[in-house]
Amino acid sequence: MKFARLLIAAAVLAGLGGLVYWSNRSEAAKAAKGDPKAAPKILDLKENEIKQVEIRHRDGETTVVKRDGSGKWSITGPQPMAADQSAVGAITTAAATLSSDRVVDENASNLSSYGLEPPRIGITLTMADGKTHVLRIGEDTPTDGGAYAMLDGDKRLFTIASFGKTSLDKQSKDLREKHLLVFDQDKLSRVELEVAGKPPIEFGRAGTDWQVLKPKPMRADSFQVDELVRKLKDASMDTDTDPKAAAAAFASGQKTAIAKVTGAEGTLTFEVRKAKDDYYAKVSTQDGAYKITKEIADGLNKSLDDFRNKKVFDFAFNDPNRIEIKDGGQSKVIEKSGENWTSGGKTMDSLSVQNLIDKLRDLAATKFVDSGFTTPALELTVVSNDGKRTEKVQIAAAGPNFLARRENDSSLYQLDANAVNGLREAAAGVQPAPPPETKDGKKK
Repeated sequence: MKFARLLIAAAVLAGLGGLVYWSNRSEAAKAAKGDPKAAPKILDLKENEIKQVEIRHRDGETTVVKRDGSGKWSITGPQPMAADQSAVGAITTAAATLSSDRVVDENASNLSSYGLEPPRIGITLTMADGKTHVLRIGEDTPTDGGAYAMLDGDKRLFTIASFGKTSLDKQSKDLREKHLLVFDQDKLSRVELEVAGKPPIEFGRAGTDWQVLKPKPMRADSFQVDELVRKLKDASMDTDTDPKAAAAAFASGQKTAIAKVTGAEGTLTFEVRKAKDDYYAKVSTQDGAYKITKEIADGLNKSLDDFRNKKVFDFAFNDPNRIEIKDGGQSKVIEKSGENWTSGGKTMDSLSVQNLIDKLRDLAATKFVDSGFTTPALELTVVSNDGKRTEKVQIAAAGPNFLARRENDSSLYQLDANAVNGLREAAAGVQPAPPPETKDGKKK
């Protein structure tokens, strides 16, 4: 009996296994065939093989963009223009895998009633092998939830979602490069700025940092120079302004600033003029003039002091290796030894040393002056970057404030008296580290 029951159980298991097997095969077959209820794709292309896109508007212009051998898009019609690579890429991505919402008619006729003969928008995609795919987009559906569409060579009438239509309904002004200057910011070597009524300024790059070259060599605030460069790189044209009106406004406007950047692309020029309350720009790389925002114009309206490095020391967030302070008849030398700070052979309290470092790091000019430095009252030497950088600074009293000068630097940094007094107090507050506690909590 037990043996018979085992045979029956084995047979049942075998039957169940067979059912699972055939069920899985059936599901796989369905998946391979696709869901018959799913809306079919209108186009299924390899995006990287699309080499040209032509967009024809029934009541407007025809825009043509082409991709060159390096993969870069450019506008060739209605006139040659630089193209916004991401904007064109969005079109080719949308077109390559365009899906329908539903099939309205398997064998459509009277196409004019759907706005397809002629189409409101006609899009021709030319592939790398020379084949073309022509998409027609017609009127919006009665519910305004989409639009009618057909593909030449396919008799089916589709509807597509409104976002699908919007992603393809572009003109040259939508696809053109709207940045007035296009350059590689990391490869710039020189920046020039001439603001109306102010002396010209020139910056040169030294490694990753900027320096003032004109009107004379000075330390530059690299962040501020990079911010100027960013303003130039981000400057975009207002494509809704009539080109003739913009050109006339620029021609009659008052010059406010001219900026030049030199890098891998050569020297590019950006000129700004003001006409009434609006600003217009003209660049060396494009024809015409363009309206720009007040923010961009204000970003160029800077003086030399806006770009000067107001920090007295350059060690920034790299802690020093050695600090020397001479204040009147008092001298102090503090050195880094492993993880500890020492002075006169004693280990110093690290918190008090860090307070001094913070005061040195934060020491900055309230403004720059041309004269007034007298006898130094305070002399500072800071060695950092593993001994590769040595900065020497002298500080002298100047009325209610102080003046600082760096070695081999003609600039005079006016310092607030509170900042200098705080530095002195921090230097005086550097004390030996307290003795370690014993196991019973007492000092050694």
